[in-house]
Amino acid sequence: MQISVMRLYHFNKIVFVACILLIGASACSSSPQPIPQDDISIQIEADGQIISTTVPVGSSVQTVLETGGVTLAGKDRVEPAVTLILSEDTVIRVIRVEEIIETEQVVIPFQVIRQPTENLPVGQEKLLQAGKNGLKEIVSVRIFENDQEISFDEINSIELEGAVDEIILVGVQSSIAPITLPSPLVYLSNGNAWLMDQSTANRFLLVATGDLDGRIFHLSEDGNWLLFTRAEEDEESINSLWAAEIGSSENSLVELRTRDVIHFADWVPGSVQEFAYSSVETRVSAPGWQANNDLVIKRFSEDGWTSTVDILQETNYGGVYGWWGTDFQFSPDGDYLAFASPDQVGIIQRQDSEKLIILDIIPYKTQGDWAWMPGIGIGPLGNVIYSVDHAAQEGSLSTEESPVFDLVAIPLTGGGVRRIVYDVGMFAYPKPSPAQVKPSGEASYQVAYLQAVFPEQSATSNYRVALMDRDGSNQQLIFPALDKPGLQPSRGWGAWSPKQVENGSGYPLAVIYEGNIWILSPETGDAWQVTGDGRVQALEW
Repeated sequence: MQISVMRLYHFNKIVFVACILLIGASACSSSPQPIPQDDISIQIEADGQIISTTVPVGSSVQTVLETGGVTLAGKDRVEPAVTLILSEDTVIRVIRVEEIIETEQVVIPFQVIRQPTENLPVGQEKLLQAGKNGLKEIVSVRIFENDQEISFDEINSIELEGAVDEIILVGVQSSIAPITLPSPLVYLSNGNAWLMDQSTANRFLLVATGDLDGRIFHLSEDGNWLLFTRAEEDEESINSLWAAEIGSSENSLVELRTRDVIHFADWVPGSVQEFAYSSVETRVSAPGWQANNDLVIKRFSEDGWTSTVDILQETNYGGVYGWWGTDFQFSPDGDYLAFASPDQVGIIQRQDSEKLIILDIIPYKTQGDWAWMPGIGIGPLGNVIYSVDHAAQEGSLSTEESPVFDLVAIPLTGGGVRRIVYDVGMFAYPKPSPAQVKPSGEASYQVAYLQAVFPEQSATSNYRVALMDRDGSNQQLIFPALDKPGLQPSRGWGAWSPKQVENGSGYPLAVIYEGNIWILSPETGDAWQVTGDGRVQALEW
């Protein structure tokens, strides 16, 4: 009995140890059991509905949306953000965002401008330009959130067609007495071309487009055609060349299919409906062009057809400051053209296009985006060219900045350059008169030119009209009076009448002074103001 008890004791002990070992082995060999987590309740407000769902704590908003079967599109957004991790019961709000792009066309109403003018009788009105509404396209965006509009913005506006102002000329009283004219005079006023015929009181509208830029403005020899340039609105072109038939009842306009003419275009002497021109290429940088320095002759017809007759000069560099350009002028009989550039004066023979330099000039350093050109005038006999020479200043180290400019005569028959007016100023622009036969049979003429009031500051100085005989003798200032301000210089500052007045007192000279036309009689010294609105930009006689 004692033995049995001992055996039982040992057996129990073995069983106990085995159990301990088994428990230890089980604990070492199995993975940790997950700790139960609480779920949270989520409500999703989307598309007018409420979706309820339950997700574990720590789920993201994006996970909740996927669980609820809600998707986002475009610029849709949610509150709170899709990346937020949720730890408590939450309401998720889905905001549907919609953008609508709208395009509409809006009329731009034209303005009515009533423009006073002395060119019409008092009280009389004339429609100069018919008004026309413009059109613009507006692109806007509307933004909706959950079908409620929250913003409206215009994002772009494009002018499809500009409005055209209606311009009505209204005649006003003129206090200026009319005078008789020996020949028709055309002038440019406020972008339109006008004609005075027989009397300064008889004024007729020739071109009413309102866009003449005044760079080119020339009458043909027979007075039947006007050559002019019109400004262009597109950025690819500066202007275009046109002709108007003065004698036609409709004052027909002819586009000459020639663009970007800055310095020169004129009628070819002795020909019918032929013109010459020099062109430029447009540039974004100042002055807005690069000169071609070419010289082309074309023929045209009333229906706008043009053809090239001759190319006297191909496109070329043009020498010093050639980017600015070259000016040309036909001789009276058209057998050659004189040319002037910032560094030389010369002639080009039409027969063989031969170019002959007759005066080398020191280029003037302007310190700006423009170049000085000397200006040229050919005597009526065709044998003398008048121009301006830039001379070195005594004691100056910089010849290009010299303020000295002299008026010179260059006989084409030989004898060399003659300085006939010293310190005239850089903008003298000499204009020889028509020839007048003296009782002795000798042909004589005068030369009108501009004299700087302050020659040493001639780039900014006002000028006075001066007159001399063809050889430089009898120099005198004739206009305006010394107690009046001088006039602003320009290449087209004046023009001689091609005919003498009936009483035989010589050829009158028309000039532009303070925006008005004045008629001067060099023989008598009289001066008459014939316009008073201050709008004249160019004239041609």
